[in-house]
Amino acid sequence: MKQRTLTREYRFEGKGLHTGKTVHMTVGPAPENTGVRFLRTDLGEDACVDARAENVSRTARSTMLSCGQASVRTIEHLLSALTGLGIDNALVRLDGPEAPILDGSAAPYVDAFAPDGAVEQDAERKWLELSGEVLVEDKKSGAYLRITPAEEPSFDVTVDFNSRVLGVQRVHWDPSVDYATQVGPCRTFCFFHEIKRLAMLGMIKGGDLENAVVVVEKPVPAWRSRLLAWLFRLPELAQMPADGGYMARGGLRFPDECGRHKLLDVLGDLRLCGGFLKARVEAFKPGHRINTLTAKEISKNLR
Repeated sequence: MKQRTLTREYRFEGKGLHTGKTVHMTVGPAPENTGVRFLRTDLGEDACVDARAENVSRTARSTMLSCGQASVRTIEHLLSALTGLGIDNALVRLDGPEAPILDGSAAPYVDAFAPDGAVEQDAERKWLELSGEVLVEDKKSGAYLRITPAEEPSFDVTVDFNSRVLGVQRVHWDPSVDYATQVGPCRTFCFFHEIKRLAMLGMIKGGDLENAVVVVEKPVPAWRSRLLAWLFRLPELAQMPADGGYMARGGLRFPDECGRHKLLDVLGDLRLCGGFLKARVEAFKPGHRINTLTAKEISKNLR
């Protein structure tokens, strides 16, 4: 299989999920063997950071990459879209520290890229093949990622937050599953009880029901929801389900949308290995920290 790149440059504009800052971003073609490269145009033409595991600098509720003076945050949705659509090489230019969250999923990227197809390049794709099994565990949480050599990539993800609303969600992807319709549209999410803490930490400044699903785990008094709506300038919080459930603009896109979004994140974070894996990925309770640690371990165990 040959390497592929985008047919042209695509423009996106929106606020960052955590910084709340408006950013302008273009995603366009790149030469063979480039991989995915980010360029902070506001810092100069040399402010580049490659989408590689060794450049991961932070994993608190998103993945951040840093190299020299250049940092870029919340890049996992774009990386997931490029991976799901089979794009090897892309140059991403942005004028701020965080990729736009858009609608909280990878759908805006898929909707832009997919209709135009891709340009086949001369070089062969360099599939990433493991020398043996890679297992990364978090003993405290019980989370793990097990990566096993295989002839074809596949991903099995189990999400378990001990939540009465989410339950246990199990999702699967391999090349026979249409990423564009089955994974890409799934939005990021958080639990209602996390919002206050995350806001106090200076995060989710750009979060709202236009770009996230909120999981309400237990009944919340109406007075408290109205107070929080006023404090955090999120009027939607005043309309949360009285007995718990989901707050999602337009309703859930899939019954297991949250599980599918975790799969979307795993696909994006593991792209930091530097390419496309020939492996079976089994992920239990994945998150950005363990995902990116696994990407680093995979990079150390390639043939």
